[in-house]
Amino acid sequence: MQAVRHVVCALSGGVDSAVAALLLRRRGYQVTGVFMKNWDSLDEHGVCTADKDCEDAYRVCQILDIPFHQVSYIKEYWNDVFRTVVKFGWTFVPAVEGVEDLSSGADAIATGHYARTSLEDEEVFQQKHIKRPEGLFRNRFEVRNAVKLLQAADSFKDQTFFLSQVSQDALRRTIFPLGGLTKQFVKKIAAENRLHHVLQKKESMGMCFVGKRNFEHFLLQYLQPRPGHFISIEDNKVLGTHKGWFLYTLGQRANIGGLREPWYVVEKDGVKGNVFVVSGPAFETALGLVLAGPAVLTDQGLAPRKDHPALYRDLLRTSRVHWITEEPPAALVRDKMMECHFRFRHQMALVPCVLTLNQDGTVWVTAVQAVHALATGQFAVFYKGDECLGSGKIVRLGPSAYTLQKSQHRGGVAIKNPSDGPEDGPGLRPLP
Repeated sequence: MQAVRHVVCALSGGVDSAVAALLLRRRGYQVTGVFMKNWDSLDEHGVCTADKDCEDAYRVCQILDIPFHQVSYIKEYWNDVFRTVVKFGWTFVPAVEGVEDLSSGADAIATGHYARTSLEDEEVFQQKHIKRPEGLFRNRFEVRNAVKLLQAADSFKDQTFFLSQVSQDALRRTIFPLGGLTKQFVKKIAAENRLHHVLQKKESMGMCFVGKRNFEHFLLQYLQPRPGHFISIEDNKVLGTHKGWFLYTLGQRANIGGLREPWYVVEKDGVKGNVFVVSGPAFETALGLVLAGPAVLTDQGLAPRKDHPALYRDLLRTSRVHWITEEPPAALVRDKMMECHFRFRHQMALVPCVLTLNQDGTVWVTAVQAVHALATGQFAVFYKGDECLGSGKIVRLGPSAYTLQKSQHRGGVAIKNPSDGPEDGPGLRPLP
């Protein structure tokens, strides 16, 4: 008689992970719910929802009649995630730290992510008993038997972006019960199974480990202010001061004291600490236009100022790419170039591109069309068909469309981008 399979399911206090645990129980598995506490709300004065989420996760376990455990990853998130995030100006990065540590003593782990793998459940359970070679021969074994990370059936909810740094070891032992379902169907399952307390919760739009809050006030509780200037990118005029370039993201409105019209961030210089901005015409309000951002007069009339050419680039370089199958795709190794798609924000449309492989494992990414609001510190996540290939952190950007236009107007003289140099991120102490 086959022993009952034991699956540890990560619970967030939301509807997706709750339904994932329910579906695992229906499959006859012994399920344990685990809530990961990634932030210590006692460390600062912001509003953290972790305690309420933990209560909701515990109630899910009561309803499903499964054991509940809480584990702390506060130290790991501080050292491995938060310090990295703020170093690059508060960009959002894929994070699956701690997931593979949950499976100790279990046959598999599970999460409520909308994603799939190339393994069936029973194949996942068998991974625990497969002896893998050590040392030099390990990579060859893993590549021959690599598990693929695949996009979810619900393309809008697909969360492979956040899993693009997952290791083969973790992926081999992970089940994604929601991979073949739509969000609407997941909500229907929750409603039919007494999970109304999580069904009624709003979708989380904050960082997974700090919740919703005023990010500027929050960050300045942990970072020393690094004052710099707001500078108009069009005439290099100093417009005002700010408390730190790392507090701003590209396309964000910059509140500059004493100026009535809106200004938007288009460049950041992490070395000198300056933030470059463009303005919106003051007459847009008088025209009664409802726009995503301030407007600029073009040959076609008024267009959103967020479409300023300084926000568009078609070239970037990544750090050494993490390939989920542990080696670059065969076509990329053979030809040193490969066509695929990438995205650098969750839920953005996939962008056709060409990868060029460098000897150090980094890649140049050339987009077929210039893309909006690329920033260093973001992750470029690569796709081929339904497969998520992996990702690399963006460490260098090519010239913006605005810089190229200025270069052409000046007779082809190269102009350095404010963001060309390395960004010297603010330092944070590691937790002991």
